[in-house]
Formats: sequence, structure tokens, C-alpha cells
Amino acid sequence: MERKPQWLKIKLAHTPQYSITRDIVEKRQLHTICSSGKCPNISQCWSMGTATFMILGDICTRSCKFCATATGKPLSPDPAEPSKIAESIRLMQLKHSVITSVDRDDLTDKGANHWAETIRAVRTANPNIIIEVLIPDFDSRTELLDLVVIAQPTIIGHNLETVERLTPHVRSRAKYQLSLEVLKYVSGKNRIAKTGIMLGLGETPDEVMQTMQDARNAGVRLFTIGQYLQPTAQHLPVQEYVHPTQFEIYKNEGEKLGFDHIESGPLVRSSYMAEKTFLSSKINKA
Repeated sequence: MERKPQWLKIKLAHTPQYSITRDIVEKRQLHTICSSGKCPNISQCWSMGTATFMILGDICTRSCKFCATATGKPLSPDPAEPSKIAESIRLMQLKHSVITSVDRDDLTDKGANHWAETIRAVRTANPNIIIEVLIPDFDSRTELLDLVVIAQPTIIGHNLETVERLTPHVRSRAKYQLSLEVLKYVSGKNRIAKTGIMLGLGETPDEVMQTMQDARNAGVRLFTIGQYLQPTAQHLPVQEYVHPTQFEIYKNEGEKLGFDHIESGPLVRSSYMAEKTFLSSKINKA
């Protein structure tokens, strides 16, 4: 595979705010997808005073071939975690918070009750905040999805990750159609649905367009497209570094499909510039 192109080169800039964000995360023993997922944008986001919190531990019960998060037998959920997250968000003075989690197939409720408690705690401590969550599929069990919906986060995200053909190869247990069911269900409950995919895994432009159309048909309003980067030698290799002009083409085509906002670029991740994405969307301007 060719070397990483110039447009993926990142300048690290650890500002004083980066240290403040890091200290809040470390002192409260919190997990973030920024570090667990080896996100290339960690320096930029933490320097802006924001982070994507990851609840229910840092060990996932699934083993997707693209993800750097550790796989194994997780510890029991920390009952103090919801309040820790809520207080950290208050200290960081966030207007838009993003929370995700590992998959917890070991738990009877897949972690849904812990999710609901966390959302409520964040809302109580930060009444005016936009709460964006990036949830697992919960095996598309509606009674578990309802626990999250009833807690009333502003945005409910669940990533398709890749096109339908590549899903069995890229994701361990998740299924493409099942993920679409999740998105359709939450959008049908009058929640803002969001999803995202990675490029460079061997997909074709037609498959990307079909995935965007499938997402729109499921009621998705916010869509992200980014470049897959191989986190370790044990993960899937990059098949292609997609040029920024192609990302721009997908953005334009996505807008024609009717998404309220589509964020498309090599360094885009599902939670990257989440506040900017929401503020720039037709939803916020309505």
C-alpha cells in the first residue's frame, strides 16, 4: 500500500487547553474514544476543550477488524460513571457533548440502563446542553432502544461503518440491515438520527451512494464520511487513500439526497466537530 498522502499528515499542537482536557479525563478515570480509538484528531479536539466520552468501560465484547478498542471480558459497569461524566462536561463548559460506548453483549440489557442513567445525569448537571450519543445496535431490541430514546438525547447516532457488501468482513457481529433498523427506529421516535461510514476499505463509489440512500430512507438526517486509517498491523489494511476531491463529490451528492448536514473529508470521524456539524445543519437553522 502507498504511503500516507500529504492531506492526511497532522500537525500536533498541544495547547494549555489540551492539558486541561487531559487532566479532567485522567483525574476522573474516564475513558474516551479519542484515546481508545487512536483518533487522529485527538490533539485538535482536546486543544479545543472537547472530547468524546466512552462509557461502560474500555473493553468491547466485539472484535471489529477496523477498531482499535480492546476486545475481551469487560469489568462491571461503574455506577459512579454517569455522575463523573456529567461533572466533567460541566467543568469543560461544553455546549455540545458527545458520548459513545463499547458493545456490552455480556450484559442482559446490553448496557442500555447505564446509557439512560448517563444521559439523565448529564442533562441534570448541564440543563441547556446538546447531548449527542453514538450507541451500539443493542441487537435492535426496541425495548432497549426505548430506554435511550426516553432519556431524550438530542441526537442519536449509530454508525453503519461501511457499505453492505463489506460489512461481514469489517464488523464482527453487527449486520448492515440491522443497523438500518436501529436508525429507522430512532428517527421514527422523533430523535435526530446520525450515522457515518469509513472509506478506503475496498468500497466502490456506487456502493457509497447506495449507503447514503439507504441511510436517508431510514430517516437519517446527519451523515459523516471519513478515511479509514489502519490503527495497528493486526487490523484491516487500507485499500485506498481517497482523494479530498472525491470526499467533496460525496458531500455534494449527499446534499442532493436531502441530508440536513453531511460532513465529508479524510480526517472526518463520527464525532469530529460534532458541535459545528449540528450548528451548521438545517436542523439548527430551522
